[in-house]
Amino acid sequence: MSQSLFDQRVRALTARYEALLTRPNPVDPAWDNGLFARYTYPVITEAHVPLTWRYDFDPATNPFFMERMGVNAAFNAGAIELDGRILLVVRLEGYDRKSFFAVAESANGVDHFRFWDYPIVMPETDDPDTNIYDMRVVRHEDGWIYGLFCTERPDPAAPAGDTARATAQCGIARTRDLVAWERLPDVKTPAPQQRNVVLHPEFVDGHYAFYTRPSDDFMRVGSQSGIGWALSERIDGAEIGEEILMDPRVYHTIKEVKNGLGPAPCKTARGWLHIAHGVRDTAAGMRYVLYAFLTDPREPWRVTHLPGGHLMAPFGEERVGDVSNVLFCNGAVVRESGEMFIYYASSDTRLHVATTTVEKMLDYIINTPEDGLRSAACVRQRVALIERNLRLPRGS
Repeated sequence: MSQSLFDQRVRALTARYEALLTRPNPVDPAWDNGLFARYTYPVITEAHVPLTWRYDFDPATNPFFMERMGVNAAFNAGAIELDGRILLVVRLEGYDRKSFFAVAESANGVDHFRFWDYPIVMPETDDPDTNIYDMRVVRHEDGWIYGLFCTERPDPAAPAGDTARATAQCGIARTRDLVAWERLPDVKTPAPQQRNVVLHPEFVDGHYAFYTRPSDDFMRVGSQSGIGWALSERIDGAEIGEEILMDPRVYHTIKEVKNGLGPAPCKTARGWLHIAHGVRDTAAGMRYVLYAFLTDPREPWRVTHLPGGHLMAPFGEERVGDVSNVLFCNGAVVRESGEMFIYYASSDTRLHVATTTVEKMLDYIINTPEDGLRSAACVRQRVALIERNLRLPRGS
């Protein structure tokens, strides 16, 4: 390939890349439920990853300017506001199926996200991870910013020749600036496996507090049953003992197969506001949706309000991707104004944002009926709503 053609290809791809990163992201007019706004475009896709991470720019070693290290997906991001900027710790998955973390930054939280110059180089423990993913970013009252993520390794108990079985535990690292990370020992737990572990942002009785999701198996939770709560005396070498079940799985609901907490909860005047994911089986496979609930301000493990059904489910093109019919959230930001940014991934492929306010979320959580658990009870709830509405004076 001639130098001129090489240069033309570099210029064309660079122009396309810059057009993507500077594209405005308007509110999606096709969605309006009064609670949150969806946006027209994802905030981050694999195409947002810098060209220098994917292409060799040396014509001597890449004369056709072809992609050398592709990125398959950009999803499941932790989120934090730092010095007035919205920072996302995005899970990127290469063509090789290995996930890694990278920070993307935006001033307004809905568009113009740009990745920092380099991905995060996460230190390893003495037992190296095969894969790391789905970081929850938590600013703790001890002054550190913590990243809790899933660390995956081959299952040592797998039969010979079984290369699909894996074990998952909670990896943990801390930082001041999201640039330099100190890796701490993995969280010790009595459960065979742990995924979706989240650090509570405040001390509880002088302890570090964790929201857990104990599991018997890598893909299925087995006899374990929902979102747990546990304490540890220390964070460097955290060890979980007894786990209190605070949000169990329930038959024929959005969380009948498994559930797990999303980002760390935010503190409100009415209690701790949580976003979680729930999973049910369908003929087409497992369906992941998001739901929300509130816990007591002094006893964060005690659920006080739990609306029935989902907060958010895959909508339109969100239904299609590497793992279809999935929404997953492990990052949210609440600004001083009360504005709330919910960062959610669709179908393990791309990352979106929904915006709302803490006031609206509390109204939704407190005033939406709980799941009646039976068809007859749920239809009575709906009939009661209809009757209340029909008794109201009608507008002209």
